[in-house]
Amino acid sequence: MKLWIGLGAIFSGLGVGIGAFGAHALKERLDEHYLAVFETGVRYQMYHALGLFAVAFVASKINHGAVTASGWLLTAGIVIFSGSLYALSLSQVKILGAITPIGGLCFIAGWLALAWGGWLSHT
Repeated sequence: MKLWIGLGAIFSGLGVGIGAFGAHALKERLDEHYLAVFETGVRYQMYHALGLFAVAFVASKINHGAVTASGWLLTAGIVIFSGSLYALSLSQVKILGAITPIGGLCFIAGWLALAWGGWLSHT
């Protein structure tokens, strides 16, 4: 539980800092498309950082491997999905966009694992 609270807080704080960097330092350096890509990375990072707090809450009530897997999958999703979008927008190397869906699959799997852990704990 403490791990997910810590990671949620770290990723949330980083999301605020990265978002501010994008809004101020990159506004004049990136075109609208790449700025939107960067902002999508920030938005999904924040959503899933908050999701880690949900994982922490569920983990405090339910001791199930699927809940732990959910936290790791959301963490991987933040790093892969948001990280690839940051790298893509800053470098404009388009092949980096091919990595992004892997992070998206991690997000989906993370939420499904959280649901599965909650479901199994009540059967």
